[in-house]
Amino acid sequence: MENYEDALIARDRICFLLYASSKELVRCYKPYLDELGLTYTQCITMMMLWEHESLNVKELGERLYLDSGTLTPLLKKLEAKGLLSRKRSKKDERCLDIQITDKGEDLKAKAANIPNLLSKSVGLSKEEEEQLYTLLNRILSAVSHGREEDTDE
Repeated sequence: MENYEDALIARDRICFLLYASSKELVRCYKPYLDELGLTYTQCITMMMLWEHESLNVKELGERLYLDSGTLTPLLKKLEAKGLLSRKRSKKDERCLDIQITDKGEDLKAKAANIPNLLSKSVGLSKEEEEQLYTLLNRILSAVSHGREEDTDE
């Protein structure tokens, strides 16, 4: 059984390793994203839209794990760049639909090779990447599910 002081050493904790790895991966993305004129958060938003073409703000926020206070200014900036449009839903005026524009779609081709470039810098085999993806999805599901249970009470 580890003692209390050992439990406090951040470098030995999964949470710290996830945080530091994530921060460093985002830093590796920066030069590529600068060429596109996007931040990392803007890029993952565009990636979600490239995959789904159209989502409402609520769906997009859920998929990106972003709250509306973060998502709204982000979407306004992407709209100002001409990469997406925001329109009231015809089905429900309370909902705001997000759609990728032609300019946003054109950016997809420029961004397409970025994951391959970064994959090389990570140094994992395809199998290791798949294992990591599975594990991270499991962690994300568990912690987000736990957070949902906390808010239900």
